[in-house]
Amino acid sequence: MKNILDMGLLAVILGSMPAVAAESFLKSAEERQRIEQALPPQALVRPAKTRRLLLFTLNVGYGGHPSIAYANEAFTLMGRKTGAFDTEVSDDPAVFGRESLRRFDAVFFNNTVGNCFTNLELRRNLLEFVTGGGGLLGVHGTSVAFTRWPGAVEDWPEFGYLIGARGANHKDSDEHVWLRLDDAGNPITQVFGNQGFDYRDEFFRPQGTYSRDRVRVLLSIDTGKTDPNKGQPRGDCYRADNDYAAAWIRNYGRGRVFYCTIAHNPYVFWDPKMLQFYLAALQFALGDLPCPTTPSAKLNPAIRAQEKLGWRFGIQAGRPGGATLFENIESASRSGLPYLSSSSSLPLSGPNPKPLDPDLSDGELSEIRLKLESAGLRLVAHQLDVLPADEPAWRKLFEFGRKMGLETFISAAPPKAVDLVEKLCREYGIFFALQTGARKSGQTLDAKGLLRLSENRSQELGACVNLSQWIRARTDPVLAPRSLKSRLLVVQLDSDELRSLTLEKLLTEIHHLQLKPLFLIENSTPSARAGIDLFNARCLRVIEPTTREP
Repeated sequence: MKNILDMGLLAVILGSMPAVAAESFLKSAEERQRIEQALPPQALVRPAKTRRLLLFTLNVGYGGHPSIAYANEAFTLMGRKTGAFDTEVSDDPAVFGRESLRRFDAVFFNNTVGNCFTNLELRRNLLEFVTGGGGLLGVHGTSVAFTRWPGAVEDWPEFGYLIGARGANHKDSDEHVWLRLDDAGNPITQVFGNQGFDYRDEFFRPQGTYSRDRVRVLLSIDTGKTDPNKGQPRGDCYRADNDYAAAWIRNYGRGRVFYCTIAHNPYVFWDPKMLQFYLAALQFALGDLPCPTTPSAKLNPAIRAQEKLGWRFGIQAGRPGGATLFENIESASRSGLPYLSSSSSLPLSGPNPKPLDPDLSDGELSEIRLKLESAGLRLVAHQLDVLPADEPAWRKLFEFGRKMGLETFISAAPPKAVDLVEKLCREYGIFFALQTGARKSGQTLDAKGLLRLSENRSQELGACVNLSQWIRARTDPVLAPRSLKSRLLVVQLDSDELRSLTLEKLLTEIHHLQLKPLFLIENSTPSARAGIDLFNARCLRVIEPTTREP
């Protein structure tokens, strides 16, 4: 397995010590008072419901950072004072049982160095907790969690992608750096205003899985204002791209992930600004503070406009009989868009022609997730070409959706077991979009028909509108958002139809109604690139009407 750290420098970097409970580090009354005085006075946003945060503290093969106990104290008091969340502290891996995890909205791996647990079921529970919509936070030593210590030998590669980086190479424990504000408009960084700042702590240099193609960087070391030669390196502290991110967020499936290296020294947790920063990150991970998570490398004016509108624009994988799922992932990556929608009839790859459905093994699903990661894509929707026949099959489908982090199933045919589907949508937090414009028994299901099907149903049941089908049926697509309103979940676009004024009218109406659907364009047509450019230009026109199209 890969060695993440230089073996000869282990004793200098962190050392080898037996596992020990973080609570054994005592705090003085003066330090406790400092923490209390530095706490934010209130939550940034009001919680949608009572939130619960798990603080997990286990270190294996290493004695643990003294700052662990201070973080526990700060976050416990912070949750109590602001009312934003309740906390539970544990170093027992049994807390990751599936039923146990259901009690929490987010899990905070508090400086957890070493192989926290090797039980495959517990690891799968954690992974599915996150992909299914839970929160995950890590600080500092979490970048070498689930590695065999000493040596940081990789033991769970997908966790490295999940948290966003590997490695613990650093300079002095009080290194003085200037931090750049990479995402000044993000709600998590508001406490820092619109400019960077200097700070002292032990700054890990991200290695391994770190890439701006996968994460939204919040803070990074400004190498123009930080002396690159100062301090003794512990391991390789240099990157050819000069990119030393210190904090970031991301989605992994539907999960909300945050990592920050600033957590080595106890004083971090009686710093008022850092506690405000961490409160915002916690409320993001818990699900109460919406934040844009498009990876930094994919940001451009059009995508920033879509973020402002609350819209997302992605690729619909080509129809069966053409490219495989993996080939679609590779071509979608070249589009520059961050989202992908798949189909249950697509074969995975040339070597593995199995269709993308609930019968795939956990290993095959992991392979798909890592393929998406390598392309910087998030799989958000899935077209169902055949509906399940009974209740066990429906539940198996929703379990598949949970493992893949899907937000929406799309279907041309209304499910017969609509009561069951509605129940599973609420249980799993997954939407179900019926295609308007698709023909069923010789008739077209329009917006009004969809509304009749979903009358008195929860908002998880909605619609997928196909723009070209509506145009060919001589039905004004602008009527769809007016009728469906918040039930409009997905809009499928045909690149050959995008030059019509209908699209501009549709987007203007969707913006006027403040709807936030997912837009998909098929990837298999030669004109897809031109269609993407045109849609992006139209989005800019919605934000700024004077913007000229290409």
